[in-house]
Amino acid sequence: MDAKIKEFIDGVRMKNTGEDEFLQAVEEVVETVWDFYRENPHYQKAKILERMTEPERVIMFRVPWVDDSGEVQVNRGYRVEFNSAIGPYKGGLRFHPSVTLSGLKFLGFEQTFKNSLTSLPMGGGKGGSDFNPKGKSDNEIMRFCQAFMSELYRHIGPNTDVPAGDIGVGGREIGYLFGQYKKLKNEFTGVLTGKGQEFGGSLIRPEATGFGAIYFVREMLALKGDSLKGKTIALSGFGNVAWGAAIKAVELGGKVVTLSGPDGYIYDPEGVSEDKIEFLLELRASNQDIIQPYAERYGVEFFEGKKPWEQKVDIAIPCAIQNELNEEDCKTLIANGCELIAEASNMGCTADAAFLATEKIAFAPGKAVNAGGVAVSGLEMSQNSMRLNWNEQEVDQRLNDIMNNIHKVCVQYGTELNGKINYIKGANVGGFVKVADAMIAQGVV
Repeated sequence: MDAKIKEFIDGVRMKNTGEDEFLQAVEEVVETVWDFYRENPHYQKAKILERMTEPERVIMFRVPWVDDSGEVQVNRGYRVEFNSAIGPYKGGLRFHPSVTLSGLKFLGFEQTFKNSLTSLPMGGGKGGSDFNPKGKSDNEIMRFCQAFMSELYRHIGPNTDVPAGDIGVGGREIGYLFGQYKKLKNEFTGVLTGKGQEFGGSLIRPEATGFGAIYFVREMLALKGDSLKGKTIALSGFGNVAWGAAIKAVELGGKVVTLSGPDGYIYDPEGVSEDKIEFLLELRASNQDIIQPYAERYGVEFFEGKKPWEQKVDIAIPCAIQNELNEEDCKTLIANGCELIAEASNMGCTADAAFLATEKIAFAPGKAVNAGGVAVSGLEMSQNSMRLNWNEQEVDQRLNDIMNNIHKVCVQYGTELNGKINYIKGANVGGFVKVADAMIAQGVV
C-alpha cells in the first residue's frame, strides 16, 4: 500500500476503532480513487476524502415496545445520514440482530457512491435496529415499527431523508412504518420507498435489485462479445435479490443452478425456473429461513452447512450478505472455470476475494451491480412527487437504461492501459466524481 494511502487509512482507523466493516469499505474506495484524487489537487485542498469518510450525522436511539405477553422489550435504533451533497439521504432500514453502527456506517458510505452512480438526485444513508422480526407476530412487528418510527420521524422527510426496506424490512414493515409516520406528521408524502402499490409504491421494486444485477452482468458479457445465453449461474440466498436475479437470468437465457440459505445450498442441474421460482416466494413467506424444502420438493441435492461456490459454473453472483464469498471460494470458482463474479449483495466478497477475481477473471462490486434496487426506489420517489404511476414496462426500461449507464461509467473510469476493465476502480471513481464536485460547489459544510 502506498505510504500516503496508509497514512490516510490509519487516521480513519484511529477515529473508528473496531469498525471493521466500515474500515474495509473505506480502504477499498480510497485505494482505488487515490491516483485520481492526487491528480486533481482541488479535491485534496478541500479535504474531500476526509469529509466523505465522516457521516454528516449519526442518530442512535432506544426503541421500547411491548410484546404479546405484555413484557417490555428494548431495542436500539439507528440512522446514519452519511452524505447529502447530491440529494436527500437515501438508503434502507435493516432489522436484524447483527445490526451495528459499524455495519450501518459501511452501508451508508457505500450507498453514497452507489446512489451517485445511478445519476438520480439521492444522497447516501442507512439505518435500522437490532430487532429480529423472525418469530414475531404481526402485532409485535407493528408495535415495534410504530415505536421505531415515533423517534425516526423527527429526522426524515421527502426532501431530507427517504428510507427504504432492507434485510428484515419488507412490504409489511414499510406499511407499518409509513402508517405511523403519516399519523405523526399528518401528511401523505413519499417519505419511504418500497411501499405497497396501493399507497404509492412502484412496480417491480421487489425484483429490482436482482433485475439490475443481471442487466449489469449482461453488459459485462456484451463488452466481450458474449451473452447470458447458455451460461450456468450460481446464486446465493433466496430472498428478493436472488428471486429477481433468477427471473431475469432465465428470461435472458441463463441457467441458475444454486440457491442457498443459512442451512446450506441446493444444486439444481436442470435450472431454477418457472414454478421453482414461484416456490421461492412461498419459502420467503413461510419465515422458515431455510432452503432445504426446495431440495425436498424438487428432488435435487442439498449440501448442508456449505456455500454454493464449490460448484462448476460460468458466473457467480452472491446475493445474501456481506463477505459471503472469500478468497478460497474465489480460488475454487476460478479453478472450476468461472469467468465472472458480480456482487448483488453489499460487499458480498471479502477484499482478498475481490482483488483475486479482478486480477484473474472479471469482477464487479456491489455498489455498481446492485444499484438497481435503489434506482427503482429513486423512480418511486419521482412517481410520488408527480402523483402518478408508471407501468411495469416503463419502470423496467428506466432501470435497464440506468444499469447500462452505470456500466458505461465503470468502463470510462476503470479501463486500464492494457485494456482490462477494473470495475472496482471504475465504480468508485465514477461515484466519487459527482459527489466530490457537488461538495466543492456547496462550500465547506
